[in-house]
Amino acid sequence: MRFLVIFLALVLPNIAVAENLRAVISDFSANVVFMRHALAPGYGDPADFKIDDCTTQRNLDHQGQRQAREIGQTLRKERIVFDRILSSEWCRCKDTAEELGLGEWESFSGLNSFFQGYVDRAETLAQLEKNLASLSPDGLVLMVTHQVVINAVTGVSVASGGIVLYNTSTGQSRHIGTLTN
Repeated sequence: MRFLVIFLALVLPNIAVAENLRAVISDFSANVVFMRHALAPGYGDPADFKIDDCTTQRNLDHQGQRQAREIGQTLRKERIVFDRILSSEWCRCKDTAEELGLGEWESFSGLNSFFQGYVDRAETLAQLEKNLASLSPDGLVLMVTHQVVINAVTGVSVASGGIVLYNTSTGQSRHIGTLTN
């Protein structure tokens, strides 16, 4: 019984927020939606990692592809339109951006993972901070990235497919969770 109560406490807020996500974004004055890439089994990347070779990376599986499509469906259902969609250069993030089906997206190295040191943490965050500082408070940008990047900016750790709203004017964030059942 205790497990069921804990499970419901974790899941129900996500379902309720998903039903009103557009209002939550507006009320919070979020101009950035950070999203962690969808499910990609494993931990980190292989030792032979190459940024331009997806066969050397941890990638989305069928469940991750389905998760990304479901999140995209929820965002379309909520009529959430992004002015711009940016993705880390890692294949699992680019594949997530594609599977969302929300329109054109582009790679941005300021969203790359510094978890295993394949890119420099300070340089990556400096690029991202410059980008965030340039954003209009009235727009809405989706940034598909990694847990370490989201945590570095917002202080929030998210599961695969997890979403965090961010207001660049106030520096405040709001954890939404995942938009899938």
